[in-house]
Amino acid sequence: MVNRLGDSASPYLRQHADNPVDWQEWGPAAFEEAQARDVPVFLSVGYSACHWCHVMAHESFEDEAVAKYLNEHFVSIKVDREERPDVDTVYMRATQTLTGRGGWPMSVFLDHDARAFYAGTYFPPTPSRGMASFQQVLTGLSELWLNDRPRLVTAAQQVTDAVLAGQETVEAKLTGAASVDLPDAELRSITNLAVDQLRSDFDAQHAGFGGAPKFPPSMVLEFLLRHYGGTGDSVSLDIVSRTCQAMARGGLYDQVGGGFARYCVDDAWVVPHYEKMLYDNTQLLRVYLHWWRTTQDLLALRVVQETADFLIRDLLTSEGGFASALDADSDPVEAGQPREGAFYVWNQDQIRSTLSGDDVDWAIQLLKVTPVGTADDGYSVLQLLADPNDLARWERIREVLFLSRSLRPAPGRDDKIVAAWNGLAVSALAETAVLLDRPDLLTAATGCAQLIAEVHMSGSGADTVLRRVSRDGRVGEPLGVLEDYGDVAAGFTALYQATGDPHWLTLATDLADSVAARFTDPAGVLQDSDTTAPSLFTPINETSDNAYPSGTSAMTEALISLAALTGSNTYRAAVDASLSRLAATAGQHARFHGWVLAGVEARLAGPLEVAITSGNPTKRAHLQRTAMLGISPGLVVAVQGESGDDGAEPALLQERPRDQDQPLAFVCHNFTCQLPTSDPAELAELVGGPVDA
Repeated sequence: MVNRLGDSASPYLRQHADNPVDWQEWGPAAFEEAQARDVPVFLSVGYSACHWCHVMAHESFEDEAVAKYLNEHFVSIKVDREERPDVDTVYMRATQTLTGRGGWPMSVFLDHDARAFYAGTYFPPTPSRGMASFQQVLTGLSELWLNDRPRLVTAAQQVTDAVLAGQETVEAKLTGAASVDLPDAELRSITNLAVDQLRSDFDAQHAGFGGAPKFPPSMVLEFLLRHYGGTGDSVSLDIVSRTCQAMARGGLYDQVGGGFARYCVDDAWVVPHYEKMLYDNTQLLRVYLHWWRTTQDLLALRVVQETADFLIRDLLTSEGGFASALDADSDPVEAGQPREGAFYVWNQDQIRSTLSGDDVDWAIQLLKVTPVGTADDGYSVLQLLADPNDLARWERIREVLFLSRSLRPAPGRDDKIVAAWNGLAVSALAETAVLLDRPDLLTAATGCAQLIAEVHMSGSGADTVLRRVSRDGRVGEPLGVLEDYGDVAAGFTALYQATGDPHWLTLATDLADSVAARFTDPAGVLQDSDTTAPSLFTPINETSDNAYPSGTSAMTEALISLAALTGSNTYRAAVDASLSRLAATAGQHARFHGWVLAGVEARLAGPLEVAITSGNPTKRAHLQRTAMLGISPGLVVAVQGESGDDGAEPALLQERPRDQDQPLAFVCHNFTCQLPTSDPAELAELVGGPVDA
């Protein structure tokens, strides 16, 4: 046999194409081979920016002896969890069932029916700290397969039963919590309960939630911002402001180049895990944009500008999409093995060799570069705990540090285009483009959307098919999962609101109609995987958010805006059904259901619909930006394009009176419309925001 990863669309899989292991991609062929050879399956799941995935690869998968044993006694499958989140979710639950914990790299051993009988995460090359070596694990399991297979078969069935029972328990709770239509008063009590929970979980000393490791709570912050927008609750806004300040001031945020790391290894936001993920940065871009919109905070504005610049500079690909991630590891300035954070950290000697004169001590003190270091080996992660008294001086120094850092060996980049995360990027960049008057960001959002539409999508209406990944303009085999459809539909909808081009709204409705046909079970419940596609295992329906919105919450968010823009009762009923099913559970576990709760806030406050007709482009843009500065969670904005073709426009714009020169804004709330206005000040009052300056 041979390694079969060389033609994969996943850069992570291609990283393993030269391994002596005879890797295969996930699919029926691997299990057919395992059955024909009568050997078990070894499933290795990871992703390109995973440090310990790289470590295990170097230690074990590049080792000729280990590879020889694997090739003789197992069929080996390599999975990129970002490409196949459905596979990852199923076997992560199996791993947690077997070990009580999970993570990546994930190492799972399967029988011929794709059932897990043994699992773990990282296995060292030699026995260490109570862990068996990877070779010991392989030898022991191979011997059990040959000599005591009934024991493994029994274990596989027990694990499968436990995973399915856990899923059935979740479904039962959700079904029991659902009603035909939760009244607004009950939905509001749920969001109030969630805020009370978050207030009690809030880290009053360092901000954020929980201890180390500490992750950016993007979706929870968006919920709290929407809760403030809908209720005026100052506690919610205070939690957001303190957390956003702490994240932007500390090591989670790249003070030199912009953009956020995946998480911090401590509870005080000092030392990050240095990988930079597209999904984190797109979500945080919107959070900081909305924080700025709500408070006009200058730190928020700076972070928005710098994070948007980071996305365009470091993650935009030549095809127009956004790469998935930058690795945590890179080669150090000095000779040696790749090291976590080598690209980002500094010691005092490096500052002295980069800057000159009084700038040296000023920067060392400002950026908290200590003699012993705040990270490993005497290096410090740059922090900016307070704005400097001389901003112009800081900007000059920041530029010098950035140029010097750019000469270092750069972290690797995972160039695959994931549909869901690019949908998040389109949403964030389109809205930022309008609110900050950044045409370059709108150009990038449009180019990204065009790539998804032309490369990832096929068919139309209910027959629309979306594929999850592409690379170099070539689409991969995996079908899109529900989060792809939801996030891309939301991105297209946001792009329509930014551009007024009804083409994007049509594509968004195509995706929504396809979801109704392909991702809904007979009871009308959304499923994570395409129910019309064959699967080797029972799909798992994950309703809680991970590092990005769950499929159900992503699709619900898209449908909320689509219902308001199109007037579709079908979409509105789907929103009510989804929120009725999920809201109670979300309110009890707020930290893991931020996007559902954000959807509840939008549902409670909306629809607040603003329709802006054609006219003088400058005046129309003025009205559009004023409308989008409103902080109501239920706000949608329909902008008439240049053609003025009623047939191509959403229901919200059709049959509106128009003025050749003077655009008009029509504001409707809860199906009641105000008289049209062309006055930005009057529009600002109607939407509850500032006037566009």
